Order: sequence, then structure tokens, then C-alpha cells
Amino acid sequence: MNRKWSVVALVGAFAVAGCASDLPSTQAPGGTSESAKAKSEFFDQAEFERQLRFRTAKATGLDSQDGTAKPWEQMLEPQLVDTAKYAKPGGGYHLCFSNASVDNPWRQVGFKTMKEEVKLHPEIAKFTVLDAEAKDDKQISDIQSLASQGCSALIVSPNTTATLTPAVEAACATGVPVIVFDRGVKTSCPVTFIHPIGGFAFGADGAEFLKEKVAPGGKVLALRILPGVDVLEQRWAAASEIFSGSQVKVVGVEFTNGDAAKTKSIVNEYIQREGKIDGVWMDAGATAVAAVEAFQDAGAAIPPFVGEDQQDFLRMWADEKMTAVAPTYPTYQWRTPIIAALRVLGGKQVPKEWVLPQPKVTQDTLKDFIKQDMPPLHYAMCGCEGMPGYPAPWK
Repeated sequence: MNRKWSVVALVGAFAVAGCASDLPSTQAPGGTSESAKAKSEFFDQAEFERQLRFRTAKATGLDSQDGTAKPWEQMLEPQLVDTAKYAKPGGGYHLCFSNASVDNPWRQVGFKTMKEEVKLHPEIAKFTVLDAEAKDDKQISDIQSLASQGCSALIVSPNTTATLTPAVEAACATGVPVIVFDRGVKTSCPVTFIHPIGGFAFGADGAEFLKEKVAPGGKVLALRILPGVDVLEQRWAAASEIFSGSQVKVVGVEFTNGDAAKTKSIVNEYIQREGKIDGVWMDAGATAVAAVEAFQDAGAAIPPFVGEDQQDFLRMWADEKMTAVAPTYPTYQWRTPIIAALRVLGGKQVPKEWVLPQPKVTQDTLKDFIKQDMPPLHYAMCGCEGMPGYPAPWK
């Protein structure tokens, strides 16, 4: 497995969610999931261990005049590369961005944050963005188009990994510095690849929480979006590894398609079938509120829950005094490619693989991330609160 250029984004699931329907359960006879019985083909022991270690690793950061922590400027165990050959002193830069899509709230929040980051840098004279609308062929065409528009640097968030690799390699061959973030490609030609820690860390955060909170023999229901997406498979592979070394019982692994009504139906079915569910693990939190509501509708106690950092879930967590945790795939990562591009054009070093911190929301930090005036699907880890104009652009 080529770690540096693997898919690492949650949002890859949403980009292809429309292709899945009526997905089957992976529950095995007797209530133990097949994934909990054997290691997933997506499980990579070395990468699993690396990501879990990164969770507690000390991050280094860029020079900060005000001394405040800026996780979008931090990096974990960076191997810096020289960028002197790309230096273009004087500003007046034309930054170009080939975006996979803005087809879900996570990407919408991130893209708004990126545009506001651009406004902070007067040395950027022009910012050209092409939206691939979650289509590989369109993004290939977009990258080819941007190659002829005089870009000072090209930022790419690939729609898919393998298919976009040749287009990224062709862009690198033009001599323009290429920066990849969010999802990877299978080539090392970009100057830097930017991403949070990854799927194993996300999945482990939730599974470790349930291992601690659910009593031995307790029943855990795992809710997933769809199969075959690397980052989501990594999340479940990590969770499965942790559950297999515990005394909790995984009674089902179900695909929801990210649909709230389907999520409610699945959870209700398991409450009726099992009599009690003692914990819920999720590989993404988009339908976490619907899952919680299923327990409320059934008059059942809300068990320990794994969600994500959307406002609707964080508010419900606080209002219902839930026992919960929210792993994250921070949207603040959308600020970093702009910062990286300017460093490269300034001839400053950047990490070859720019790994960003990937915090989780816990009971102790929950109150810090609830923003009652923000939309329900606004992601708390946007890193945008201190930006000029906040909160208007994100509403």
C-alpha cells in the first residue's frame, strides 16, 4: 500500500453515494459481523500503528506572530522539501484550484473557508476555480484547461485516486507546482500532499470510546455509508480491529447510504430485534441525529454514540446529555493548500506529506464547539471563527 498517495477523505463517500442503493447488511449469523471475525483487506498494520501514534505526536507549526495555535498550519513529523525552483518573488500570483465537487455540506463548509483564506493574502491577484461536479472526466478536462491559463500554482482535490493520477502527472510535467489535498493520487510528483491523519485514526477514536463505555457483552451496532471507499473501509477496519480485541459484541454492520430515513429504520429494526443496543459506532456522522431519534421514537435509552462534528449532532449531544464522542476530519484543512501554495511560490520549504492534526470532540471540549447561530450541518472544525466576516460567509 502506498500510504502517501492513498485516498484519505471522508467526502469520497458522499461523492459516490448516489451510486449505491439497497446495500446489504454485513451481519453474520449469530450476530457477530464478518468484518469483526477477520481482518479487512483494507487493514494495514503499519499504517494503522502510524496513524494511532500520530494522534499523540507533537505537532510543529509555521511561525506565528501572535503565538496562537493554528492547526491548519501545523504538521506531524514533516519531511521538508526544497521549493527554491518554484520561487516567484513579487506577488501578483494566479492560484488555480481543480475541485472534485461541492456536493455535500463538508465540502461546502471547506470551500467557503478556502475562499476566505484567499482574501487574507493580497499577493494573490487571481483565484480561478473549476468544479468537477464529482465527475472524473470533467476534472481531467478541468486540469487540462487550467494548464493553459497561466496558473502560478495548481491545487487539486481529486475526485478519485487512480483515475485522476495521469492528469495530475501531466500537470506536474508543465513545471507549475502542484499541491494535492483532501484525497490523494498515486504519484509522488506533487510538491506536497495535505491531509489530516486519516481513516484509521478516525475509526479507532470511536471504537476505543465504545470499548471503554460499553460493558462486557454489550451490543454495538455499526452504521456505515457504503462499501468500497478506501477511507471509510479504513475507518471500519480500525474499529473492527479494536472491537475484536474487546468483550463488546458487534451485532450488526449496516449500510445506510447516508439516508436519514433508512438510518432510522435500521436502528429501529435492531432495537426490536435485540431488545437493547448498548452502543452505536458510525463511520461518518451525517445521519447521527436520525440514529439518535430512532432511540427516542422507540422510547429506548440513548446508548453511547459515535458521531461527528456537525452542529446538529453536537447540540443534540448537549441537549440530551448523551455519552458521546465525535471524531473529525477537519474542514480547516481547506485553508492549508492556499498557505502551502504561497510558501512554495516564496521558495520556502513545505512537507512532502503535510499531515495535519485530527482532533476529536469529547465531553470535556463539547461546549467549545457548539455554535447555536450556525446551520445544523456546519462543521465545527472549520478553523474559521477568527476569520474576517465570520460567521456570515458560512451561513
